Amino acid sequence: MLQKPKLFLNYKEFLVVFFLFLALFSIHLNSLYKEYREFVDKPFYYTWVEVLSQYQKTKKRKTYTVLKVYSPDLDLKFFTTIYKPDNYKNKNIRLKLFPSEKITFLDYLSSSFIPSKINSITPKAQTLKDTISQEIAKQHTNPKVIEFYQAIFLATPISKNLRENISKWGVSHLIALSGFHLAILSGIIFLLLKPIYRVVQQRYFPYRFELIDMGFIVLVILGLYVWFVSSPPSLIRSYVMMLIGWIVMILGIELVSFEFLAVVVMLILLFFPKMLFSLGFWFSVLGVFYIFLLLKNVKSKNSFIMTLIISFGIFILMLPLVHMIFPVTSSLQLFSPFLSIGFSLFYPIAILLHILGVGGVFDSLLIGIFETKSGSIDIITPFYIGVIYLLLSIGAIFSKRVFYLLFGVASLFFIYIIRAILSSSNL
Repeated sequence: MLQKPKLFLNYKEFLVVFFLFLALFSIHLNSLYKEYREFVDKPFYYTWVEVLSQYQKTKKRKTYTVLKVYSPDLDLKFFTTIYKPDNYKNKNIRLKLFPSEKITFLDYLSSSFIPSKINSITPKAQTLKDTISQEIAKQHTNPKVIEFYQAIFLATPISKNLRENISKWGVSHLIALSGFHLAILSGIIFLLLKPIYRVVQQRYFPYRFELIDMGFIVLVILGLYVWFVSSPPSLIRSYVMMLIGWIVMILGIELVSFEFLAVVVMLILLFFPKMLFSLGFWFSVLGVFYIFLLLKNVKSKNSFIMTLIISFGIFILMLPLVHMIFPVTSSLQLFSPFLSIGFSLFYPIAILLHILGVGGVFDSLLIGIFETKSGSIDIITPFYIGVIYLLLSIGAIFSKRVFYLLFGVASLFFIYIIRAILSSSNL
């Protein structure tokens, strides 16, 4: 059986591409640094912002509102505080910003805190996204359920309370739109449009290839969707990967390869350098990386068995790295692989139910999940252990023995978590 050609003939070709990326990335960073210097050198700056999320905070007996906002003209996401209590969502706010040297270049590229003062507030014009969001809300009565559906359909930020409810189950990846959601959506679009395409193809252009045309149509629709939901980092990574994957597949080049993943990451960082500081982006990249590792080292012709292997394998392999950043651990997180498998069925059904206007079918089930009580403990992966684990992960690309060692380490960490949870429940 003939093997598909690799993306690069040898590592020298890959290194040439990598160093070219570094050169172009440095030029782009230099341009951003000039923008940063111009920004912090000004005594103040006026800009319109969109409120992404808000929450109350109390410090030294003073209560104030923390806003996470986005400025389109600065292409900047940042935090600021407002001392006047109000609901600032769905409003356009003109802020007077007070930049200073305290804002570092790294802060500027990630999410910094910038002091501000409200200059004016105007009602936000109703958009199609707002209309759909309201239609979703009409089908439910529980605020958390409304937030949940708006998040998985429209990438709307969720409240701190709901985020904690979701985190204790270890399924935050199901709420943040990513490649998992795009894969389900692409399957739905393909199944719906395939019969129509075949009728038109047979009548007007029987000489065309279905894979090329249907892939292009699906990608156009998904691209519009990614733009519509404001392009979350994990969704951009997934879409770019699907786009390049479609091109690579048409060219007949090997698709499931680490070189392919590396090229996708380089292209995204080249055009969106701020992704470098996005946890959501890097966790989505790691998820795909471990899928590739599993596909390379574990073979089964049974698609159901492979689904189980990938679902549980990713869960176990990601644990040491997830616990470097998110130490909170509960017994409910052990159900995460099962919920991930179930979500692939739930998601398309939920979309259909909302289109039909009966989206509240699963409300009682979701409320039960959100309100399930569970104790929690903190388990933190030390930084140096995380670094060693990442090095093992890279080594697993080249050696099956290292892969087994990596999986063994991750499995021991999983067992350690189970024992810690059982010990804490017996106290």
